Amino acid sequence: MRRLILPLPGNEAFAAALASATDAELGRLETRQFPDGESYVRLHGDPAGRAVDLVCTLAKPDAQFLPLVFAADAARDLGATEVNLVAPYLAYMRQDKRFNDGESVTSLSFARLVSSTFDRLLTVDPHLHRHPTLAALYTISTTTLHAAPQLADWIAANVESPLIVGPDEESEQWAAAIASRIDAPHAVLTKTRHGDRSVDIEVPDLAAWRGRTPVVVDDIASSGRTLAVAARKLAEQGLGKPECVVVHALFADDAWNELQPLFTRITSTDAVPHPSNRIALAPQFASALLNNVRD
Repeated sequence: MRRLILPLPGNEAFAAALASATDAELGRLETRQFPDGESYVRLHGDPAGRAVDLVCTLAKPDAQFLPLVFAADAARDLGATEVNLVAPYLAYMRQDKRFNDGESVTSLSFARLVSSTFDRLLTVDPHLHRHPTLAALYTISTTTLHAAPQLADWIAANVESPLIVGPDEESEQWAAAIASRIDAPHAVLTKTRHGDRSVDIEVPDLAAWRGRTPVVVDDIASSGRTLAVAARKLAEQGLGKPECVVVHALFADDAWNELQPLFTRITSTDAVPHPSNRIALAPQFASALLNNVRD
């Protein structure tokens, strides 16, 4: 009994790689909108008697979520033994507390909605900040994968004499893990945020590493402000033009165009489809599915 993998629109390439790696059947979801804006969803592939994995990276969650729920409910109604969400990028992790009176704590609300729809959630490097694990938010079984080994291996194979640079204190775990895996030095910058699009960054003395190629690593590239300031600060210290390697390539608004001139190359995993994708994560997700890896 092979599992059935169904991609939401825009996730077909990742789902195909996942199906190939798990020897699963790759189905298809037909979606469209009625004239009044309501969603139509139809499953192509028989869910009866087997596990169904819906693949949807949630970089645009508001537009994606209702069709995702409709597809999950249809799979369950049609006899799926379990319905799982494979979300390489997991949205709504930012608002994890009430910062101002009256605010919605959207991370909790979203977790409740996902937990009421699926049996299991698989994701990579969710942006956990005030919560130690996904279990603090989600009531279903979760699998949290980590892309640092894949980032490290790509850097080792493609960058000569790297200096791993974390752009802020939160990236310390990234920089240290990647540097340790490939036996490279690392440094972590200090960031002060003044708003969503305004940051200051302090750089330690990196003169000893001027013969190396700086590689700025991070989990998410969203507005791009932190990465842009980090690149400029590294240049001020006389280091060579840096590389950039990230897990989640969101690149909101004009971030991609702004960042490209500042880096020799920008590389991301395929957790979010983007022209910068060079690191494949489907094999890691496939292993977690086949071996039933859970948090």
